[in-house]
Amino acid sequence: MSRSVCYGSSPLLTSRTPLWRSKFIVALLALGFVGLAARAAYVQVVANDFFLRQGEVRFARTLELPAHRGRILDRNGLLLASSVPAASIWAIPEDVEQDDPEVRAKLPKLAQLLGMSLADLQRKLADEDKTFVWIKRQLDWDVGQQIVALDLKGIYLRKEYKRQYPEGEAAAHIVGFTNVEDQGQEGMELIFNQDLAGKPGSRRVIKDRMGRIVEGVGEDVPPVDGRDIQLSIDSKVQFFAYQKLRDQVQEHKAKAGSVVVLDAHTGEVLALANYPSYVPDDRRNLTGEQLRNRALTDVFEPGSTMKPFTIGLALETGRVRPDTIIDTNPGRITITGSTISDTHNYGVLTVQGVIQKSSNVGTTKIAMQMSPREMWETFSAAGFGQKPQLAFPGVVSGRLRPYKTWRPIEQATMSYGYGLSASLFQMARSYTVFANGGRVIPATLLKSSTPAVGVPVFSEHTADEIRKMLQMAAGPGGTGQKAQTVGYSVGGKSGTARKQQGKGYASGKYRSWFTGMAPIDKPRIIVAVMIDEPSNGQVYGGLVAAPVFSVVVQQTLRLMGVPPDMDVKPQIVADVEEPL
Repeated sequence: MSRSVCYGSSPLLTSRTPLWRSKFIVALLALGFVGLAARAAYVQVVANDFFLRQGEVRFARTLELPAHRGRILDRNGLLLASSVPAASIWAIPEDVEQDDPEVRAKLPKLAQLLGMSLADLQRKLADEDKTFVWIKRQLDWDVGQQIVALDLKGIYLRKEYKRQYPEGEAAAHIVGFTNVEDQGQEGMELIFNQDLAGKPGSRRVIKDRMGRIVEGVGEDVPPVDGRDIQLSIDSKVQFFAYQKLRDQVQEHKAKAGSVVVLDAHTGEVLALANYPSYVPDDRRNLTGEQLRNRALTDVFEPGSTMKPFTIGLALETGRVRPDTIIDTNPGRITITGSTISDTHNYGVLTVQGVIQKSSNVGTTKIAMQMSPREMWETFSAAGFGQKPQLAFPGVVSGRLRPYKTWRPIEQATMSYGYGLSASLFQMARSYTVFANGGRVIPATLLKSSTPAVGVPVFSEHTADEIRKMLQMAAGPGGTGQKAQTVGYSVGGKSGTARKQQGKGYASGKYRSWFTGMAPIDKPRIIVAVMIDEPSNGQVYGGLVAAPVFSVVVQQTLRLMGVPPDMDVKPQIVADVEEPL
């Protein structure tokens, strides 16, 4: 049996505690509370900037409020580029509980909506950054809403905008495209990026660790939407030009092709198309061949399309008249040891006949009557060797060497388009000389309603005479008969130039040209066509490029409401059954 213990009789408990000890303990407790109060006052009142910053770093976020990118419109107000809402999906990988059976069951559906394999999705969620990773950007908005409906923890949606291009590959080289951040990368999207993009706004918020917005902080800065840009392009003309160009390149098994359509009064570019092209909103596996805007960036020797400028200078200076006789016998001429030949011996020709038959010999004989300086000044005034004042990336100036370096044979070859280089766009613009009373006018890709002010190159009389010769060149007996079109008179000049390769010319490789205007008496449009390396048996510009000119002229003038200036003869075709 245990013995009873009386604790009250313990000498330790009955001993008297010193008063100073209890006071000391109370003082320590009071001092602790004072210290805590002082620290709280210091943190919250005296030096709270540091702690506020640390709190903001962890919980405060500045959300960008994207501005709506401006539209790109054609001259009639039809859409060439516009922005639509898009869903971008992001995740906090550490919050996606893949071991949860419910989550594991939903992941295949998520992968399907994202258009990726389950394995790819799981690799995204295994990213080293456990707090943020983009899963996929710029999905269709409806798809994004379906993903939100899955209600997966750690998977979030952000609203963005993506560009759509209704005209697709037909207008790709003009309009260009933007990247995933909605910044212009090519074409008008790049040139006018600052105007189109506008200015994004911002919103300061507090978020919890789940990424949910708890409250707003401060005032919101509203976004400033980008402004619309209206181009000179006519989307219908652009489509027809691209379609015919594409068909012709494929039919002649050519490497590429380009076409430019200008308004002869205002200098507006109504169409500028290249083939091969690309779809601006689907740029997977793109190559430089598809992206290159050949009409503006590629230069080559223009060949016989230069002859009207040489003949125009001779007419302007009074050295020849349209009916002056030029003897081209025997179909070749030797200049300082080098021989220049025609495809045929045309014999005796008038100056008009030299253009009509495209005689190299006749052009050379006329050119050698003039000084190199005169020719250089005329070519330069028409825009050759000068960079076009056009707001577009990659525009080239071509090459026109100083006249002091010209040798006699070089002066001769330059008279018919060899020894200098130009882009298709430069050729189209240069022919405004003959459509505007001898003045070359500036070209523009923006809509304009006022006639352009040109720079004089020839007199109005000389321009009229050259137009008559161009009409002969595109008519019976000329080299560009396939340029004829129903209801409209046309005039133009074909050209066929061998392609340069290294320091010489490639065997069997040509560029085929045709540049002209319509209607011939009062030109409204100028059309230039180039087919690169046709390889289906025909290489001459009058056979390969002129048919594109014909179709584009007819469609464009009809769309512009220009009345026909030639009688259209109705043709009735009857089917007659053969006797049995």
